[in-house]
Amino acid sequence: MAGNRLLYAGAILAIAFETMFTYMSPLVIRTTIDSIIGDKPIVAPGIFHQFIEFVGGVSTIRDQLWIVAICLVALAVCRGLFTYLIGRWSSGASESIARKLREKLFAQLQSVPVHFYSRWKIGDLIQRCSSDVETIRKFLGVQVVQVGKSLIMLAVVIPILIMLDAKMAAISMLTIPIILMFSVIFFLKIKSVFQIADETEGAMSAVLQENLTGTRVVRAFARQDFEIDKFEEKNAQYRDNVYRLIRVLGVYWGISDTLVYTQSGIVLIMGTYWTINGQITLGTLVAFIAYVEFLLWPIRMTGRTLTDLGKAMVSLGRVKEILDEPIENQSGWSNDTIPVKGDIEFQGTSFRYDEETPILEDINISIKSGQTVVIMGPTGSGKSTLVNLLPRLWDYSNGSVTIDGRELNTIQRKYIRNHIGVVLQEPFLFSKTLQENIQLGKSGNPGESDIIEASRIAAIHEEIESFEKGYDTVVGERGVTLSGGQKQRIAIARAILQNPPILIFDDALSALDTETEARIREALILRKGSSTTIVIAHRISTAIHADLVVVMEKGHITQKGRHSELIKEEGFYRRLWELQNIPDNLAPPEKDD
Repeated sequence: MAGNRLLYAGAILAIAFETMFTYMSPLVIRTTIDSIIGDKPIVAPGIFHQFIEFVGGVSTIRDQLWIVAICLVALAVCRGLFTYLIGRWSSGASESIARKLREKLFAQLQSVPVHFYSRWKIGDLIQRCSSDVETIRKFLGVQVVQVGKSLIMLAVVIPILIMLDAKMAAISMLTIPIILMFSVIFFLKIKSVFQIADETEGAMSAVLQENLTGTRVVRAFARQDFEIDKFEEKNAQYRDNVYRLIRVLGVYWGISDTLVYTQSGIVLIMGTYWTINGQITLGTLVAFIAYVEFLLWPIRMTGRTLTDLGKAMVSLGRVKEILDEPIENQSGWSNDTIPVKGDIEFQGTSFRYDEETPILEDINISIKSGQTVVIMGPTGSGKSTLVNLLPRLWDYSNGSVTIDGRELNTIQRKYIRNHIGVVLQEPFLFSKTLQENIQLGKSGNPGESDIIEASRIAAIHEEIESFEKGYDTVVGERGVTLSGGQKQRIAIARAILQNPPILIFDDALSALDTETEARIREALILRKGSSTTIVIAHRISTAIHADLVVVMEKGHITQKGRHSELIKEEGFYRRLWELQNIPDNLAPPEKDD
């Protein structure tokens, strides 16, 4: 921030010089009319007298008026130079602040707890990180410097007007209190109107993002017309609110311009009258007309400044909502010199999202390092919630969870996540090459042989090789160019390449056909013992070779044991086994031709 303050200070200093050169031009014109062409005594700063003497006196300039023209051009060039410096330095500072703000927002979104995203729409978050930051940037780049410019201009022009003629100075400031009062009223109005418009833009962005993300579902169910109508509704709301904002702005600019032009008209009428009566000189009138523009311009721009201030305050509030969100606590034990073996113990573990909604109750599981555990159960039984406790996406409410004998909630989140590989039910692929997606979870630069071996275990290597560019094939956003099974296997290869001590498959084999699942299962059996593997599954075939099968129903463990034991017990596992292994005498009869 120190560098930005220096840039803003430079911009303010440049404003002072720009103002000086701007205000010298009317004085040059006044002196030329009254004292060079006319015979009035020179009333101007000492630098004017020194310059006139330097070029040979009044008579020399009167005979060579092109000197005045050169002076005006030189003043314009100097003014233009400092105007450029103002824009460059203020823009540099605002762009730097905006960049840091975007980076801070992105880092914040990487650090908030998982449940944060269940309360926010992604489209609205994108709009806050882009459009709202841009609104703040524009205010910092233009209006912050503009405030300084207006104050300097007013501080300089008012004494000059009084010096030229006190009566005309009073006439020149008649409408200023009215314009200022009107600007404050307008500011209070515009702030609420802009907030409504900004929120409806966020809602429209959320609909757009959601539709583009779910484009396959929309087309599969032929819901394009419904989605178009939904977007049109949000778009119409945004248009109406923006139109309302424009109407308010139109009213302000119309009234303020009327007041400004009225003030200019009063100065012109009164100045002309006093000039005819000899109370002021023609040069003074010309200078006054120019200076009144300089006086009214910052006053009129007060409305624009307040408008942008209102917008910036709304945007800053929306950005601050994200930055004020509590982040995940990253404190805790970590020690990279001690390897994680993968012994996991659940003892009386319970979890609930709130006081009234128990999700897991009294979970007791003991998993030795290198074992394979399969968790089964009906939908909504708490399987995914249970495995999500291990990388500390959620923290358990009661009981205990230990890894290698150390309480899980005392281990640093980042540390434990570096030792857990997760394959989600809905895998996410980035719009990168297949190789980049596979090596995403591996630090450093894994070798080609390691990537191929992980792909072989995930039963995807042959299919990748069949692509025209092989591992350099770029997948579409979210892996849209791949089938569900291919995406699933890429995600499996990514987790296997990481070679973590704990490996979690959260229903990751659901999108695979039986043959492919069997190939992956056999490959995992061959590497059995290298990782503690927890698999959420719905197929009995996945559980047959597991060291432990856990059956969950309604947040409780109802069965626990090996496959050979559970098929002998009455319960969910045996019923599932019977459904997936239909005896010949129960098979449907063949139809006669």
